[in-house]
Amino acid sequence: MTTPSISAEKARYLNTLRQDIEFSESLKGELLRFRTTWGLFSPKAIDEGSRLLLDYMDVSDSDDTLDLGCGYGPLGLTLARLAPNGTSVLVDKDFVAIEYSRKNAELNAISNTEIFLSNGFSEIGERRFDLIVSNLPAKTGKELYYLYFYDALVRMKPGARFYVVTITGLRKFVQKAFIEVFGNYEKLKQGKTYTVAMATLEE
Repeated sequence: MTTPSISAEKARYLNTLRQDIEFSESLKGELLRFRTTWGLFSPKAIDEGSRLLLDYMDVSDSDDTLDLGCGYGPLGLTLARLAPNGTSVLVDKDFVAIEYSRKNAELNAISNTEIFLSNGFSEIGERRFDLIVSNLPAKTGKELYYLYFYDALVRMKPGARFYVVTITGLRKFVQKAFIEVFGNYEKLKQGKTYTVAMATLEE
């Protein structure tokens, strides 16, 4: 049996694909550098939904924050910069995402973070937050959204905010679910593709 071979040209091309992708972005006034790789969400640039979410988010300098489904870290690391007197927790169920979030925290000299694997809230324990954010995946069951929402509810400090960005087609579901779970809903921005919404835990 003949062993398959790859041409030298194709091998060089594949090697370039294995190298980290690098770029810089200004997010909510903070210039950050990122290293990413193929297989992570939006590896070549910050996606429109995350950028929109950050634009409509209020952050205090001492907020303890959680980025649920952090990817390579654009939301959580921006929050860490905006809240230097708080702790920014970044979690994801993908070990590659966690590896790159840690790389990017180091690359940007951001130290007020905790970055670890967690399937949703499974590894977060009983700690509570002033602000929770998530760029919710579009292609998943509504059961998972309800798990996220109820798990967020019990980990919010009084007065805490929960921000999400979703595809606009999910906006009515999110409105219904937020009112059911949190007792309130605020639509911050509705665009053609994405909608940013917020719920609060009343003090």
